[in-house]
Amino acid sequence: MTTSPSLAELRARIDEVDATLAELLERRALLAADVQRLKPVGGFAGRDPERERAVVAAMARRAPRLGAERLARIMNGVIESGLEVAEEERHTIDPPR
Repeated sequence: MTTSPSLAELRARIDEVDATLAELLERRALLAADVQRLKPVGGFAGRDPERERAVVAAMARRAPRLGAERLARIMNGVIESGLEVAEEERHTIDPPR
């Protein structure tokens, strides 16, 4: 007989996923900052809607329960946060005069 996990066990599993997700989001933000440094136009002006749609479509294939619409909302926040980090780092490395 199999017992269902308790609320505490399920929350502990969610906490583990959240910790991994935080690390992955940090890695993504650092990579996005590197990309922004290579682009001729950076920041929010340097967004590539076609690439973003392709990323969301690929993610939706891997997470069909979330679907493209939800993932697009999530990724918009992730992308905007990454761009904000890139801008902050750019100003730290090369402060405005």
